[in-house]
Amino acid sequence: MDQARLNKLKFRAWHRGFREADLVIGPFADAHLASFDRRQLDEFERLLEVPDQDLWGWIIEREPVPEAFLSDVMEQLRAYRFSAHAASDPSRRGA
Repeated sequence: MDQARLNKLKFRAWHRGFREADLVIGPFADAHLASFDRRQLDEFERLLEVPDQDLWGWIIEREPVPEAFLSDVMEQLRAYRFSAHAASDPSRRGA
């Protein structure tokens, strides 16, 4: 696996410029990219090219994901938002 590519993708995932997206996409990248194959990394990189508001709308299911962007990576990202939200919500941690 190309560590430089992983590092670049993780950096881009954490620095979208849209805080809500950063808090889901960044941790998702940290948790999953090392286990992704080349095709999945390509798909994740393609998702990072999507404008923030569009990608965020797909993640939170405000907007349907266009067919061209439907993939296992997008589905994993959408599912991950629930665990990211639970981790950032003190009421869900018993605090």
